[in-house]
Amino acid sequence: MIQRKVLKNGMVVIFKQRKNGVVSVAFAVRHGGLNEFEKNKGISHFIEHMLYKGTPTRNTQQISTEIEKNGGELNGFTSEQITSFWCKMPSKHLPIALDVLADMVKNPLFDGKEANKERQVIFEEMKMYQDTPRLCVLDKIKALLYKGDFAIPIIGTIKSMNSIDSAKLREFFERIYTPENMILAVVGDADFDELCKFAEKNFKSKKGKIEMPKVILSNGESIEKRKGIDQANVVFAYHAPLPKDEKNYVAQVLSVLMAGGMSSRLFSEIREKRNLAYAVKGNTEGEIDYAYNQIYIGTTAENVQKVKSLILEEFEKVSKSLDEKELNQVKEQIIGNYILSMEDSHNILLNLLISEIRGDANEIDKFVDKIKSVKLKDVRELASSVKKGYSFFALVPE
Repeated sequence: MIQRKVLKNGMVVIFKQRKNGVVSVAFAVRHGGLNEFEKNKGISHFIEHMLYKGTPTRNTQQISTEIEKNGGELNGFTSEQITSFWCKMPSKHLPIALDVLADMVKNPLFDGKEANKERQVIFEEMKMYQDTPRLCVLDKIKALLYKGDFAIPIIGTIKSMNSIDSAKLREFFERIYTPENMILAVVGDADFDELCKFAEKNFKSKKGKIEMPKVILSNGESIEKRKGIDQANVVFAYHAPLPKDEKNYVAQVLSVLMAGGMSSRLFSEIREKRNLAYAVKGNTEGEIDYAYNQIYIGTTAENVQKVKSLILEEFEKVSKSLDEKELNQVKEQIIGNYILSMEDSHNILLNLLISEIRGDANEIDKFVDKIKSVKLKDVRELASSVKKGYSFFALVPE
C-alpha cells in the first residue's frame, strides 16, 4: 500500500513500507529541462550539480561521507520534469539520510568559484554525450520530434551555460525549490507519520512558480556523417499518447513488442534472421506533457535504409496480423519484468516519483491491471499510425 499526504507547507510525502533493512529516500522538485526556455537551458541540471557542492554546515566531502561511510549510496538526476536527489542505505540510518538530503535541498551555497568550476565539469559532460554515438543520437532524435525550447538537450548549450552564474542559479533555486513544488519519497522500513513530521518541521511554507514553455510536436529525418566511428547508429521514434491518457499503456506494450528484448519482433527480424545488427533496443520516454517511443539499432552504413524499411514493414505487419496470443505473451513479459524490478527499493522509489509527477503515485499499484487491460485493436491502431508520422536519425561513418 502506498501512503500519500499533502502537508500544510505544500510538500507531498509518499511512502511505501518494506521491512527488509534497507531504505531509499529522495527529495525531488517538479522541475526539469522541459520547464526551461532556451536562454536558461541546462539550469536545472546545473543546480542539481551545485547542490552537492556544500552547505553552511557541510562541505562536499562531508555530504558524501555521511552517506557512504554509513553504507549508503548517494546520487541524483535531472529529467524533463523532475530533478531528484536520492540515497539508499541501511534503514537504521534513515535519520542521517533525511538530514543530509534536506540540508542539500534547503541550504546550498552556490559559491561563485565552485559554480565556475562545475560549469567546466558540465562542458566535459557535454563532450561525453557528443563523443558517444549512442548517446548523441538520442539527443538528435529528440530534436527531430520537437521544435523550440524542448528540442534542446537537458544539459543545455555552451551559450546557455556560459550565461548562467551563481546569482542566476540562486534566483532559480529560490523560486523553484519550495515545499509546494517538492516531493519527499521514501521506500523501506520507516514510519509515515514521522516522515510527515520531519518534512513539516524542516520546510517552511513557501509558494513557487514553475514555467511551462509550449511543447511543439514535429517529425523529421536526418543522416549525419562522422569521422572516427565504424558503426552506423540509428534511431527510429514516434510520438505516443501522453501518460495521462490510458493509451500510454498501449504505447508501452507496442514498444516491448517491437524491441523489448531478444524475443521482440525487430530483434528477431533484424538481428537473428538477417544479421544486420548487434544492438536492437526500444524504450518509452515520457513524463507529463510529452511521450514518445524510440528504437535504437547499431548497424553498418550500407544497411541504414534497409533497417529503416524493415522497421516500417514490421509495424505494418503488427497493424494487420498481431493476435491475442502474441499480445498476451508481451503483456506477461512486461508484468514479469515489472515484478522483478520491484525487488529493489530504489526502483520502487523511481517508479513512485515518476507516477507522482505524472499525476498519481498510486499508479504503480495499478500498473499490472493497466497493462492487462490493453486491447488488441488499440495496439494495432497505434502500430498503423506510425507510418503516418515518425522521426528517423542516423549517425554514420564518413
